[in-house]
Amino acid sequence: MKIVEYNRQKVIEYAKTWAYNRNPKYYNYDYLGGDCTNFASQCVFAGSKIMNYSKSNGWYYINTNDKSPSWTGVEFFFNFLISNKSVGPYGKAIKKEEIEIGDIVQLSFDNKTWGHTLVVVSIENKFSLSGIKIASHTFDSYNKPITDYLYKNIRFIHIENVRKWA
Repeated sequence: MKIVEYNRQKVIEYAKTWAYNRNPKYYNYDYLGGDCTNFASQCVFAGSKIMNYSKSNGWYYINTNDKSPSWTGVEFFFNFLISNKSVGPYGKAIKKEEIEIGDIVQLSFDNKTWGHTLVVVSIENKFSLSGIKIASHTFDSYNKPITDYLYKNIRFIHIENVRKWA
């Protein structure tokens, strides 16, 4: 396999274009539990251009009824990104001070389950949560401070790069 660079600028461009709209290429899951991880997956795909079509542990979207759990599920998305050893984007859990644009933030509102996925679109100060700005769906936003959310727990995922078949 070959490692290619994750294109963070493409993530930001995609997020800016679709934060307040829905790309007709993808189903809108707002009324089926939320669209946040679907939107985050679309953003990460814009920066990676590689899906992982493994039926058991992949990350892909073909249509509404043919997608991986990791494409739309908060916990599944996290697990895919931090454990992916095959094709597609891969990452690791990090501290907020290590965050970069194009990375992922996930929130828990009850301190039991992870319930919301956000995409980092700008950083004014990575040492202060109010300086990290995100884009998301379900609660549509672009360049919104993380501190505007009321949550009990937070985690950060750095997308390291992308693997593809050579």
